[in-house]
Amino acid sequence: MRLAVCAEMVFLDLPFEERVRRIHEAGFDVELWDSRDKDIPALAATGAVFSSMTGYTSGSLVDPDTADHVVQTAESLIPTALELGVSRMVVHPAELVNGKAARPVFRSSGRMWSTGARTLERLGRLGEKHGLTFCLENLNTVLDHPGIPLARAKDTLALVEAAGHPNVKLMLDLYHAQLGEGNLIELVRTALPHIGEVQVADVPGRCEPGTGEINYAAVARALAGAGYQGTVGMEAWAKDDSNAALDAFRTAFTVYAEEKA
Repeated sequence: MRLAVCAEMVFLDLPFEERVRRIHEAGFDVELWDSRDKDIPALAATGAVFSSMTGYTSGSLVDPDTADHVVQTAESLIPTALELGVSRMVVHPAELVNGKAARPVFRSSGRMWSTGARTLERLGRLGEKHGLTFCLENLNTVLDHPGIPLARAKDTLALVEAAGHPNVKLMLDLYHAQLGEGNLIELVRTALPHIGEVQVADVPGRCEPGTGEINYAAVARALAGAGYQGTVGMEAWAKDDSNAALDAFRTAFTVYAEEKA
């Protein structure tokens, strides 16, 4: 497994480029969110491996009136992804503005399901053309993202399966899944064939592994035992020191290897 760290959430006292450099020098890949306000050539020059970035800027993939915006803005971001060497572009079940639902919806419909599957398939064809994978991220509606339809991991997994395109995968966020559903190890095993990347943070607080209730060493063993060889990204705030948070993340996802040795 490769390990990545979201540069939006650690080393917050440093300029973004320096955050990326610190993460890279610590031996991790880098995740980022909105790339439009970033100095892309400067980020590319750091030599960091960029794991994922947000793959759209407006629209909801489950809304027939705005699904085209998702595809159009995704296409506009592809040059940035290619310049950074990003392999995964992340989309959500509906549009977010500052992390909140742009147009809250509290009941899903069959039309949303069919629109979401078709839009994901369109993104898959776009990704295939450029050698990229679009990953649909599950979210929690309990705390962070109320009003996002089809956000639970079981729903996002069903949408990815319905899209049926090899360039469409699941961004399985275990922090969100713990808040919304739990049963993480079984979820990992069930979703494995469709996972593009796994993201982690602890509950409560959304800080690094070891600060809350999730047994991430057990999750790591389950991932390894299931044969997962992809990326695990820490999308978490540092509870105190960012370097310590990175160390805790690394420990949680390497302890299984030590046990096998």
